[in-house]
Amino acid sequence: MIEFIFFIILSIPIIFLSQRSLMHPLSHGFYRFFSWECILWLFINNYKYWFVNPFSIAQIFSWILLIISLFNLIPAIMLMKKIGKQNKERSDSSLYSFEKTSALIQTGIFKYIRHPMYSSLLFLTWGICLKNPELFPIIISVLSTIFLFITAKIEEKEDILYFGNTYKEYMKRSKLFIPYLY
Repeated sequence: MIEFIFFIILSIPIIFLSQRSLMHPLSHGFYRFFSWECILWLFINNYKYWFVNPFSIAQIFSWILLIISLFNLIPAIMLMKKIGKQNKERSDSSLYSFEKTSALIQTGIFKYIRHPMYSSLLFLTWGICLKNPELFPIIISVLSTIFLFITAKIEEKEDILYFGNTYKEYMKRSKLFIPYLY
């Protein structure tokens, strides 16, 4: 019961942050919201298992995935600030200001994967899931993964509309979430 109350309370800021996207069901942010909610549920459900059996295989893989999550997120944020050239004139009202980039980033982590922030959320999802790898957390993790995949695919359509053939060429040279694999 207490987990449900925490989930509701912590969902409020996610809803607040996502309100623009929730008004645009065809935007990538709409589906990202549901992934965030899945991750929140996983965290609240699994927080008590974070340090149980610290040397078990599941825990070791969990920590590896959580570290990879950070290694994807931090450079992506830095490159978006440095190279992305945020353009407040960009007309899509469902985008956050940091998403309104006017320069396509193709260096650093973006050279290898097109969506390092979603990749980070993907690794975070499964890292948290492995803290308590039972059936329901696995189902929630699969749902989060599906929502992240849909988010990335919709964002790619938005990016093609904005960046045109340059983005299509970039797609041929990079992977979606995992360098050299997928």
